[in-house]
Amino acid sequence: MKICLIIPVHNEIQHIGALVESIKIEGLDRLVIDDGSSDESGAAASSRGAIVLTNEMKKGKGRSLQLGFEYAQSHHYDGVITMDGDGQHDPKDLKQFLALIEKYPCSVITGNRMGAHKGMPFIRVITNWSMSWLISQICRQKIPDTQCGYRYIGREILEKLRLTSKDFEIESEVLIQASQLGYKIYSVPISTIYRNEKSKINPFKDTLRFFAYLMREWRKSRK
Repeated sequence: MKICLIIPVHNEIQHIGALVESIKIEGLDRLVIDDGSSDESGAAASSRGAIVLTNEMKKGKGRSLQLGFEYAQSHHYDGVITMDGDGQHDPKDLKQFLALIEKYPCSVITGNRMGAHKGMPFIRVITNWSMSWLISQICRQKIPDTQCGYRYIGREILEKLRLTSKDFEIESEVLIQASQLGYKIYSVPISTIYRNEKSKINPFKDTLRFFAYLMREWRKSRK
């Protein structure tokens, strides 16, 4: 299979070069979306062999992933794997994804951090558990970690998604739309590396955006 690995970044000069360098798997092209970085994140990724697309101004994770999905479809990839550029996703776990992709190429496969969340901030654990329960109810299938950005999406699903989310709520939008289209969502256990970096998720602003998205979905379902 021909798979595109998509990594959206915003000011990740400390991590992105080493991350791109560490991912050298045959059949896995590396695409970095530089989301209006003020540092040299894009140049660092390009120098290590990644394809780089650039948003001149910051547009958000959702818009960046949509740009990556469009690229993958126009270049005839069989699917995409997305991962964060801040060093919290371990490239070693790609082998687990690839093994499951061989069995279920037309699916969504999410990373699951909740089986081994040691080191994850307590508030993040509670938030992930609660949101995962809620999204699982909406999707009508159990998804233990709905907020994990480390995931695979098959080409057939990508072609049918109609994504509108600008930022982090895209993680939920993909799962809900894929479930509504009748696709199965699988999970694979992954490790997560937590350091002392400040989270780019704004607890107040992004939570409001998340619930606003859910309200929009609820209203659609009522029509």
